[in-house]
Amino acid sequence: MREERDLRADLTRIARVALAEVAPETCLRRAVLLDGEYLSIAQEHFDLAQIRQIVVVGMGKASARMAATLDDLLGERISGGFVVTADGYRVPTRRVEVVEASHPVPDARGRAAAERIVALVEEANEEDLVIVLISGGGSALLPLPASGITLSDLAAINELLLRSGAKIQEINTVRKHLSQVKGGQLARHAFPAQVLTLVLSDVPGDPLNAIASGPTVGDPTTFDQAKRILRQYRLWEEIPGSVRKRIEAGVRGEIEETPKPGDDVLQRVTTTIIGSGSDALDAAREEGDRLGYHTLFLTTTLEGEAREVGKILAAVAREEASSGRPVPLPALILAAGETTVRVKGSGKGGRNQELALSAARGIEGLSGVVIASLGTDGRDGPTDAAGGMVDGRTIGRMRERGIDPGEYLEQNNSYKALEEAGDLIVTGPTGTNVADLCFVVCRGGGSL
Repeated sequence: MREERDLRADLTRIARVALAEVAPETCLRRAVLLDGEYLSIAQEHFDLAQIRQIVVVGMGKASARMAATLDDLLGERISGGFVVTADGYRVPTRRVEVVEASHPVPDARGRAAAERIVALVEEANEEDLVIVLISGGGSALLPLPASGITLSDLAAINELLLRSGAKIQEINTVRKHLSQVKGGQLARHAFPAQVLTLVLSDVPGDPLNAIASGPTVGDPTTFDQAKRILRQYRLWEEIPGSVRKRIEAGVRGEIEETPKPGDDVLQRVTTTIIGSGSDALDAAREEGDRLGYHTLFLTTTLEGEAREVGKILAAVAREEASSGRPVPLPALILAAGETTVRVKGSGKGGRNQELALSAARGIEGLSGVVIASLGTDGRDGPTDAAGGMVDGRTIGRMRERGIDPGEYLEQNNSYKALEEAGDLIVTGPTGTNVADLCFVVCRGGGSL
């Protein structure tokens, strides 16, 4: 048991270092340099003497802390701004107003915030600089329905998509075609102002058009693709009639498409990623090296059903423990991305917890191994936990408390199972959001 405690302590330390590396404050201070009247942001350079005003807007779980840091860095040069973040993520700011709204299901507060942001950027002209701060969660937090779509329609389809097991890119393809701001349409509202978008990426592979549904970048997706996604996940007949009507009209060419790459309204827009899961894993690898582990950077594009990914990580752990492959012992194996959960049961949990529970089943009885999966925002699904950290004794602890791990997994009740085992990761809101992180640590060993 001492070995597992030591591994857990190391893994906790590694995770904390990874989270600190992608804190909004750290990422913004790396990206922004003010030298007199010259401003450099993420390799873009601005002569402030030529700019009438700087306006800051933003959306996402990390946007409040991004705004607060930019507030500190630019001070009175910011004329004003407005940012919407998730409940529990608000922080004090001076020149940029911050409000909270619901995530992941949009609400009226989010719609009001979207209207405020649109009004603000529409006031900007060609002499202004609009800085847009985007992070994970921004899509749900900026719901401004297209004509004929109600907020309740958006909430209903959002809930259906989240439960369907669709990838975030697929969900956002649908969202973009039901919105007035997503898929490059916020840039259309801001034109002809100069727009600089700073992004904390939470999407595997960092596709700019998918992060927060790409409000300021060209959208390569179409109404036809949105329809095919809804059919693929057998949601076409379940979605509100108003949504079907709009998408069918778009497929027929009766509704204007979202701005595509190269559109004139995007010519004055620059978008830069200032932090991602890759940055978090780089920091984790360095800390692992410092602690004496041989590290393997597995992937930053982890996808798939959470329970299936859990099985794969458990298989990797078993191979590592028995043979010292694919990296010499002691080993630290790293991955980042975003898995999915197809909700069939009535339990409580999230994709990281489901992955951890599945992995726990795969390493049952194995000593010298710990596996963890956590959401960098601190909230995994509709729970107060960030994820789970499991070892070879986890399943035994569950059974001692009368829990059948397989049954709980089938009921999507990973939160309760991990809670009873004492294996939930609870961080509270972290203020950042750059995808999920998965860790396997192994010192080798046999059966418990």
